[in-house]
Amino acid sequence: MGATRRGREEGEKPFWISFSDLMSALMVLFLVALSVALLAVTKKTSDDEREEKDRGAQISALMTEVKRVADQFDGVRVIDKTIDFGPRGRFEREGQNTLSPPQRNLVREFTPKLLEQLRTTEAGRNWFKRAVVEGYASQTGKYLFNLNLSLERSERVLCELLREPPTGEAALSEADRKLIATRFFVGGASFNSLRSTADDSRRIEFKLEFKTRQERSEELTHPAPAVDEAALAQALDPKERCPIFDR
Repeated sequence: MGATRRGREEGEKPFWISFSDLMSALMVLFLVALSVALLAVTKKTSDDEREEKDRGAQISALMTEVKRVADQFDGVRVIDKTIDFGPRGRFEREGQNTLSPPQRNLVREFTPKLLEQLRTTEAGRNWFKRAVVEGYASQTGKYLFNLNLSLERSERVLCELLREPPTGEAALSEADRKLIATRFFVGGASFNSLRSTADDSRRIEFKLEFKTRQERSEELTHPAPAVDEAALAQALDPKERCPIFDR
């Protein structure tokens, strides 16, 4: 009986030892796989953080240069990523959608300097998405009237930048006009974005928008169709009148 039990125990020992070794090996493999996965996640997080930090630094550097440009024009301010033309860019009376000669000169002198920064900086080349020309209106009058008025004010700014200027005033270059036509958008806010005074609610602003890293990645993977330069040049007729009824 004792010999039989010892024989059975000795026969079972190799099986249990092998099973233990197998479990140990599986545990080691699991720990290795987990370590590799953690390293991959950590590296991706680190790369994402680095890319986002680089993006932020480039945009911050661009806005510093834009502020330096704005400082050359009395009354023009840069607030975060918004360029506020201040009292010099304010429409003078309720219901007005036309710019005075000094206001035309201001936007024509400032905008090419802004475009130069968008062309030459890393943030401008890599991250700049668009500029929204925002027009505003005060609370005087009806909402829909003011909504249309704010859009007209925004359109008026683009008209003044794209059309042939009056005699004696400087015109924008063809390259500048093409960049405006493809990257500047019209925005109107009625009186949804009021300031402390009615005068400030008749303001003009340029709001710069930048691509996210996801948008930039998709752009590189699936580039947008190239702009038809000939068609664009033909469309940008500097002698075309601004299709807004002057008020």
